[in-house]
Amino acid sequence: MHDAVPHLARDRLQACFNVQQRAWTEQGALSPERRDEGLATLAEALVRHAEGFTKAIAKDYGHRSPHETKLADLYPVIASLRHARKKFRRWMKPRRRPIQWMFQPGSGRIIYQPLGVVGIVSPWNYPVQLALSPLAGALAAGNRVMIKPSEITPRTSALMEDVIAQVFDPAEVAVVQGGPDVARAFTHLPFDHLLFTGSTSVGRQVMQAAAENLVPVTLELGGKSPALIAADYPIEKAAERIAVGKLFNAGQTCIAPDYVLVPRDKQEAFVASYQNAVSTLYPTLAANPDYTAIISERHHARLHDLIADARERGAQVQEINPGGEVLNAAHRKLAPVVLTDVPDNAQMMQEEIFGPILPVVAYFDVEDACRFIGARPHPLALYLFSHDKPLTERVLAQTRSGGVAINDTLLHCVQEELPFGGVGPSGTGAYHGEAGFRTFSHARSVFRQARFNGAGMTKAPYGSRMNRLLSMLLR
Repeated sequence: MHDAVPHLARDRLQACFNVQQRAWTEQGALSPERRDEGLATLAEALVRHAEGFTKAIAKDYGHRSPHETKLADLYPVIASLRHARKKFRRWMKPRRRPIQWMFQPGSGRIIYQPLGVVGIVSPWNYPVQLALSPLAGALAAGNRVMIKPSEITPRTSALMEDVIAQVFDPAEVAVVQGGPDVARAFTHLPFDHLLFTGSTSVGRQVMQAAAENLVPVTLELGGKSPALIAADYPIEKAAERIAVGKLFNAGQTCIAPDYVLVPRDKQEAFVASYQNAVSTLYPTLAANPDYTAIISERHHARLHDLIADARERGAQVQEINPGGEVLNAAHRKLAPVVLTDVPDNAQMMQEEIFGPILPVVAYFDVEDACRFIGARPHPLALYLFSHDKPLTERVLAQTRSGGVAINDTLLHCVQEELPFGGVGPSGTGAYHGEAGFRTFSHARSVFRQARFNGAGMTKAPYGSRMNRLLSMLLR
């Protein structure tokens, strides 16, 4: 266990893991009946505690839009749990596979078995959704699960621990609280699978820690997710939809549009349309319950530093503050900002922004835009605005990203029938719906030999019969 962890926290963490590992060894997978009951009961508990979670997250943030909490933190989890409950028995069914002719009449099938004890490390930006949506898949597959939520949202984490304890025995599902040292120790445990959601830099550390025990990992990271507006798409509509996705949760979303690519001759029109869209969505900021605060002073200061750095490097910075309000730094609300002429070496073009700041990049043609995207690490999401189907297919072929939404933002990640995950620096593996069930299951291959052994002709001693067979197989 990691040496920096205080003995009490270290002992509690190890004890929790030992309880689940022992239960797995002695009792095995959760029964289908218990999975059904757990998924249903947790969904009901989240409905009952919806107001409690909304208040807890608001206190953790300083201010968090209650509608955003219910829409993005609570509803997706409840939907995931109910979807998994409805579908998991179908997902569990063995799948028959055809057998090559020379091994017939043997038969083949794949059976899906739980992995064992699964660890989930979740971040602060959607503290309920990103902890409990993966739980839906892990639980549906029959695993036992330990969750390490973020210490940056302590009230939410404490309520989550209470709710989980009401629904599950600690040998089934448990929440372990603590700071970064506990999180590091958590990632060093010999889980049967570990899912981490967070930054790419920390994701590298998690993968390194998991590698010590050869623990397979699913990494849901981030990156700079671009929005690309094609020349055929109405600029006002694109600006409005990008503003919605960018400013939801004040931009503190791993799949928020990070920057926007617009045709060079439409850059000014886009900036004006974006300003109008923001002003319509958020006519005031300071006391507006719909506009969320930045999570901490450190994150708030970082965003101001990004703006200052871009301005010093020659970027044109336009703050969008429709009411002309003075925003108290103590309340950590940051006015939306749109920037043009941002140089590539500006800090905000080198790292994920994670705030209500939108750089605008002008391009000559779509190939130019695709080259710009391709020259950077593969993002978690790509947003393309176009009604031109051949152009759409061309962009999909020339770019790589974890997921794509066409003519809107964010919505691909709330579809239970679509896998959610990154590629390369933005993550590895996926979950949601059946993809989550498969991630947390072992696909076990089973071959059954028939009474007649069709492969018997391949055994020694070899002779002319084998020579004829090999001649046929190798031609």
